[in-house]
Order: sequence, then structure tokens, then C-alpha cells
Amino acid sequence: MIVTDRFVFLHLHKSGGTFVNEFLLRFVPEARQIGYHLPRRLAPPMAAQLPALGFVRNPWSYYVSWYSFQARRRAPNALFQILSQNGELDFEHTVANMLNLGTSGKLLDEIVGALPANYTNKGLNIPGFALEPIRLSGRGFYSYLYWYLYDGPGVMHVRRTDRLRAELVSMLIAVGQPVSAAMRAHVSEAADRNTSEHAAYTEYYGRELRDLVAERDADVVSRHEFKFGD
Repeated sequence: MIVTDRFVFLHLHKSGGTFVNEFLLRFVPEARQIGYHLPRRLAPPMAAQLPALGFVRNPWSYYVSWYSFQARRRAPNALFQILSQNGELDFEHTVANMLNLGTSGKLLDEIVGALPANYTNKGLNIPGFALEPIRLSGRGFYSYLYWYLYDGPGVMHVRRTDRLRAELVSMLIAVGQPVSAAMRAHVSEAADRNTSEHAAYTEYYGRELRDLVAERDADVVSRHEFKFGD
């Protein structure tokens, strides 16, 4: 979470947030980082009513990026280890487990128990108690993250990650943030940050898993007009 005098930026997982965090800390003098992947409800009192900015990724793309990033780590996080049965399951079975956490019991119990008891400000940074409400929600994991992070009081501006470079400057201007030529150049030209290596996300999905994402993440897909293959 980045807090400034004019707005708050919320960093949704694997959705362009590292690029924006670094940009704001470099170019906005009063910007300061308050924790990592923190939800809107944990904004400091003086920032609670400020407009909030965020980005959201195509859910089909998110799951490929998450899986690819974790599968290549020497020590994947507890979420990946449990969902993939310590790396024994492939992409489709691991992500199906992830998508079904909102309808499951035993698997979710195991994950909630393995997550930290409190915020750690690193990695996933979701304590067990913060994931517990996904139970019986029917939501996919990414949709749960979306509402967990972005729900709260005040104005919330969320744009698609695939349009980040085209829309970040206009988002800042809309909340009264001066934007210099150097800032515009950075948004346009700076390299992507914290990316994971993988093929086109459409290559990872069979029909059944593709449709399961559409069902579990329907609210995010509909709200931001995502389509498989975008």
C-alpha cells in the first residue's frame, strides 16, 4: 500500500503493482509505503477517505502467472505447496484446487492453518484469518483477493493491468496528482517489473478449467469486461 497526500495505491497480487509502487515512490515526494499487499480497510486513519487506485488482471492470466512464478521457486509458499501437493500436481489440477477453495472445507482448513497468524509484510501477506472468509463464498481465489483488497469506504478507481501504461497517468490526473514529463516517460518506457516466464496463458487451459475460471471469477470478469484470450 502506497499512501500519498492525494490518494492511496493498493497492490493487488500479480497485477502490475510492483511497477506502480516503484514509480510512485520515485516520483511522488510524499509517497510512503505502508505495508505490503494490505487491504483498503487497513489504510491509516488520515488516508481512509482518500480516493484509492488499483489494477486488476485478467483472471485466466493471473492463475498462469501465479503458478509459473511459484513453480520455479526453490521454496514455493505454503499456498502453492498445499494446492499442488508439494509440486506433484500439474497446472490444471493445482489451479482447480485454488478455484474451489470457496467451496471446500478440508483443503482450506489446511491452508488457513499453514498461513501466518498475522501480517508479515512480505510474500503473499495474507494471514490465515484473512483467507477464512473465502469459505463457502463460491468465489475464485483471485476474485476473493480483489474484494478483500479493494472493498471499503470512499472512491475506488480500478483499471485493467493490460491498460496500465495507457491509463495510469490519467488516473493520477483525475485525483489531482501533478504529472511531469519525466513521469509520463517512465510510465511509457520503463521495463516491466516482477514478471514470470510462461507461454501465452491460453495454452495452459483445457475447456473444463477455462470454464471453471469463468464461473468462479465471474464478478471480476463481468465488472472489467475480460474475455478468455484478451
